[in-house]
Amino acid sequence: LRGTEVAVARARAAGVDFGACAAADVPKAARNVRCGTVTVPLDYAHPNGTQITLTVSRTPATQKDPRNSKRKVPRQGALFYNPGGPGASSMLFPLVGAIPEWKRIAAAYDLIGYAPRGVGRSAPLSCETPKRFVTGPTASPYHPSESFKRQRIAQAKAYARGCALHAGKTLPFYTSLNNARDLDVLRAALGEDRLTFYGASYGTYFGALYATMFPTHVRRMVLDSAVNPDPQKIWYRNNLDQSAAFEERWADFRDWIARHDDVYRLGNTAARVQRSYDIARERLAGKAAGGKVGPGQLQSALLKAGYSDSYWPSRAQALSAYLHGDSKPLVQMAAPSPKEAADAENTNAVYTAVECNDAPWPTDWKVWDRDNTRLARVAPFETWDNAWMNLPCAYWPAPRQQPLDVRTGQGELPPVMILAAERDAAAPYAGSLEMNRRLADSVLVTERDAGTHGIGAGPNKCVNGYLDSYLLEGRFPVRRASCAPREEPVASGRSAGKKPQADSRRGRTGRQ
Repeated sequence: LRGTEVAVARARAAGVDFGACAAADVPKAARNVRCGTVTVPLDYAHPNGTQITLTVSRTPATQKDPRNSKRKVPRQGALFYNPGGPGASSMLFPLVGAIPEWKRIAAAYDLIGYAPRGVGRSAPLSCETPKRFVTGPTASPYHPSESFKRQRIAQAKAYARGCALHAGKTLPFYTSLNNARDLDVLRAALGEDRLTFYGASYGTYFGALYATMFPTHVRRMVLDSAVNPDPQKIWYRNNLDQSAAFEERWADFRDWIARHDDVYRLGNTAARVQRSYDIARERLAGKAAGGKVGPGQLQSALLKAGYSDSYWPSRAQALSAYLHGDSKPLVQMAAPSPKEAADAENTNAVYTAVECNDAPWPTDWKVWDRDNTRLARVAPFETWDNAWMNLPCAYWPAPRQQPLDVRTGQGELPPVMILAAERDAAAPYAGSLEMNRRLADSVLVTERDAGTHGIGAGPNKCVNGYLDSYLLEGRFPVRRASCAPREEPVASGRSAGKKPQADSRRGRTGRQ
């Protein structure tokens, strides 16, 4: 805390010198967005030691009422946003002010985006050559063989060594606690006495850490799709829970496809859609689509349907087209992109470092093997791919922290608004209930029978009404409120023709 106070005082005195944005941060076409940098300590225990620089973006509050152009809206300060990850950047966040659902908020607040430590140009972290990270085709067995497991163990060990080699002595300092401390320094640098923050997904976790560490610094805070903050869940058990939840969301997607069998011709029951998916996996295991898309790339592409039902039509159409002889949509959607390799590798490196550093992980492979083998029997869609993504944490070379016990008492913290979809897979609903329980005076708004990950400022007017009332007027429900689900996506795409037949040839995820 003393180190944070030193860094905060220094940042408040220095401020942020905003100017033109680098093309690597924000497109040149976005002329109303300005960028700058904020310096923070690498190690808050030694605030005068090594310093790193975080990139920040901003658009000023428009102060224009979108409903009445003649009315000037009072500015309420700066709204900081984090989209999750770990490893995601919000440098483009200020651009949302042009979206109708955000215009009222953009009228009252400066919109602040930033790249957390390790991300983008903010002391960037890397663990391996990007070309090696983004490869295809790859396998994705539901029930991996012993030889496949040994191969993935070797890869996980090599990746952990690569992180240590590239990061050196800085590796232990990529943590959620430091992300929360950085947020307080950013607040001070922008001249804000108290923080107004919108965190989504993983952003809810270190937002909750911030609320626990600096409760008197909070003005308003929205936690959208909350991660379960129970120290016993961070992060190994949270990932197991996530894999189980993705199985339910995968079932939702298959049910939707089955109801639109006239469009996709993948089967008129969820079981038949599953069989169509398995046929595609078998074919891709025998021959990769476009030479790059194997079962691993197919699973990764369809996993996105678990994050948002807005992906459902495009994913269903690509799967249908592939099974009926046209692989182009699937290749365009799922093939590894060399142009995105550096960003993808950087994101994964930060994700891995933060989650591995944050908490103890099982170091005995037998524990991983036991838990994931059991889970894969009932939740095969995501379980092992999630395990492989996180397995470097079993062999992590840096010291582990003990997770902070997120908890605030009555009256210690201004009311926090938690938004959650009841069938969210990436952040299962139990996490939002736990967050609501641990943050006294917090309120929970639930989108019933829905599963999109991140529900604020989306198509649900009921959710947006609560969000706007909270951020703009400080009004909120007493404890809990609920909204009817958004409308399901409309099935689109040409009718695919006759049903696919089985082919005789056989052969990283988990982000919050």
